[in-house]
This record gives sequence, C-alpha cells and structure tokens, in this order.
Amino acid sequence: MAEKSTKVGENMLWGGRFTGKSGLDPIMVSYNESIYFDRAFYAEDIKGSIAWARANKNVGNLTEQEFAAIESGFAKVHQEWKDGSFKIIPGVDEDIHTANERRLGEIIGKEIGGKLHTGRSRNEQVATDMRLWLREQLRQIESYLIDFLKVIAARAEQEVDYIFPGYTHLQRAQPVRWSHWMLSYGFQFASDLERLREVIARVNRSPLGCGALAGNPFGIDRVAMAKELGFESLLWNSMGAVADRDFVTETMQWGSMLMTHMSRWAEDLIIYSTSEFHFVRLADAYSTGSSLMPQKKNPDSLELLRGKSGRAFGQMAGLMMTVKGIPSTYNKDLQESVEPMLDHVKTVGDSIQIACGVLSTLKTDPERMLAALDPFMLATDIADYLVRKGVPFRETHHISGKCVALSEQTGTPMDQLTYEQLKGIDSRFNEDVSAIFDYEKSVEMRSAAGGTSKKSVEQQIKVLKEMLA
Repeated sequence: MAEKSTKVGENMLWGGRFTGKSGLDPIMVSYNESIYFDRAFYAEDIKGSIAWARANKNVGNLTEQEFAAIESGFAKVHQEWKDGSFKIIPGVDEDIHTANERRLGEIIGKEIGGKLHTGRSRNEQVATDMRLWLREQLRQIESYLIDFLKVIAARAEQEVDYIFPGYTHLQRAQPVRWSHWMLSYGFQFASDLERLREVIARVNRSPLGCGALAGNPFGIDRVAMAKELGFESLLWNSMGAVADRDFVTETMQWGSMLMTHMSRWAEDLIIYSTSEFHFVRLADAYSTGSSLMPQKKNPDSLELLRGKSGRAFGQMAGLMMTVKGIPSTYNKDLQESVEPMLDHVKTVGDSIQIACGVLSTLKTDPERMLAALDPFMLATDIADYLVRKGVPFRETHHISGKCVALSEQTGTPMDQLTYEQLKGIDSRFNEDVSAIFDYEKSVEMRSAAGGTSKKSVEQQIKVLKEMLA
C-alpha cells in the first residue's frame, strides 16, 4: 500500500502545481493564510458562491439537482459558522474561500462540490466578499452617523439660548451661541455623511465573473449575479476589477477625515470639561477616575477618540504604501488590505457610537459659560458701532484698540469705562455707546446666514436636518 502523503499544501486549491517532496515551510503556511481574519466574510462568501452556482446552472455547467445540493449544503455551512461549530483545519483552510468549499464538499460530496469553482478565481472571489461585507458595514456606519447628527441638531435646538466664549488661537474672541459651536462640527460631520454615501456607491460594484484577470469563458451572466447580490453596477474591466483596492483605500481616507473631525471635536470638549473652563461635564459612563487621586474625573472616552484618529490614519497610510508599487492585476500584497479594513471599520463605527453617547449624556453649565464672557470680547462691537456712525472700519479698529488699552492701563473693565473716557478717545462716541456692552445683543447682531444669531442658528439646524434625509 502506498504511503499517504502528508505534505503541507497538498489539499490547497492551487496544490496540483506543486509536487515537491518537502511541501511548504510551516511558517510560510501561517504567513500565507488569512482564514483567522477573513472568516469575517463567511456569510458574504457563501452568498457569492450561491449566486455563482446559480449562474453556472443557467449556462449548463450544473444541473438543477447539483445546484440544489450546493445551495442546501451552503445553508448548513452557514449555520455552522453562525452557531460557532465550524471547525477550521489549520494548514488546509488557508482562507475563507477554501474553508467553505472544503466543508461544502464534505457535506454534499466532492464530486458536486468540486464543480462549484468552475471558471472562478479567488482573485474575483475575495474582491466580491470584501465589497459585500464593506457595503453593509458602511451602511451601518451611515446609520450611526445619522443618529449622532440627530443628537447634535436636537441639543442645538434645546440649548440655543446658551452664550459662551468663541475662541481663535485658543484665546477668547467673540461671544457666540453654544449651539453655534455644536453646529460648526455638525456640518463637518454632515459633509462626512455626504462623502460616505458617495463611497458606498463606489464600493457597491461587482467584480464577480472577472476570473483571475482575463474574464469568464462560459458566458456567465455578470449582470444577473450583480443584481442577486445587490450590487448597483459592474466593474467593467476584468484586469482592473481583481486588482482594485481603491474601494478600501477610499473608505480609509473617508474614515481618516471623519476621525480628524472627531479628534478636534473631542479636544474641544476635553478643554471645556476641565475645572478651568467647566462648561461641560461628562457622564460617569464615559469617564474614569485616577488610581491615585480620588478627586479626578478623566475624559477617557474623548481622549480615546482623539487617539484613535491616529490609528485610523495610520491604517490608511499603510495600505497606500502597500499598493503604490505593485504591478497590475492581482498580487498577494493585496491580502494586506483585509486586516486594516476590518479594524478601521470597527474603530470608526465604535468611535461614532461613543461620540453619540458622550453628547447624549453631556451636562452643560450655561451659568459658567456666561461667567467666562469678558467685555474685551466686545471690542469688535465698538468698532462696528463707529462704522454705523460713518467712520471707516480701519479707523474704528484703531479707536477700539485704544479703548482696550485704556481699560488695561486703568484696570477698569471695558464696559465700565465712562462716557467721558470714551469721548476722550474719540469725539464721535455718543451716550448710546453703553448699549454695546450686551452679550445677547452682540450675538444677535451676527444675523447673516451662517452667523450666531438665534435666527441664523435655527436656520442652520433646519439645513442640517435636511442633509440627513
């Protein structure tokens, strides 16, 4: 009796080409396999395989009975993955495609199971699986982002009367509505939502039926398969289709931009939550304490959001460096697109949900916000007052600066400078100048579209809600 071969690689889909006695280096086996991360695509791989089998039945490569057996067998394979009973065979199941096909053959017999891969390449298969998986994940992320934006809009409505310092260079600048600050980020996230919808449309294109690189020789109906799998259109060049990972890169570019916005949003809230500012207070569910100092309440959720933005950007940059120099069509380097994609999608999805939770439970202190306002922040209003008297703005800016200087020199708050002191700076001041020193009036003066007046902010809320549709 001939001795049974135990060479590693013997049962691989590509194993017939390799007849050496030594087999693969065991380290190479683990280095090459992707089953322990691409098993995330088990459902998509099965769905794509059923569509593939149906297309082969329609061109006569499978009988009705063979197709029925494949469809029924895959239902059992799917259930095993779902309930956790699927057994991965190390060294044999190098990826999800191999594992599913191997198990299908065990269930329905290798003679029928062996027909499944007719005319198909793993090059198109992995691209199909990734696109199907990513499409659904991005649709879920879209729903998370919409929920977050709804919270921003709702809080902007509820807290529209709160006025607090607006900052440039992290220095007090002008009074604005708290809602205006929230909406400044709200519109950035709304732009992210618009871009995400564009990304989803480009992800949702089918490579199935493109073969290894040259196309399919059996007249497979690619349009029918695409419709069955919910794809909106086809990738029209077989060589480009199997090589394309732009859809992963673009997803990560999108995620990196969103996380940049998320990081800046988190940084503002970290600052506003400090004892020095105390404009907001995080819920205990999104904070931690110190192991040494019992009085501490640390904004760990926001710090992690800020930190994970670097993680997201690194994944994107890493993949771009991987693909930038590889030659056309499929190369194994492209396997490196899967793990970062999986982690990136989870990181971004989790981050949006955390941000939504933080904002939903955030406590604001409008009295502390009001107390942080400073009469110096109305210096521009003095200049605007004089403009309305017919004084050129360049001149009014200089006059307003003199008012600031007098306030500093005398130690007198600017709103308490006397009419005589102001008249001494410029004779065009009238007694009505005292009406300038009103924070509510200041914000209401900024009434042009996009400004911080109540009417303008309410218009922004309306526009933001429309963008969610």
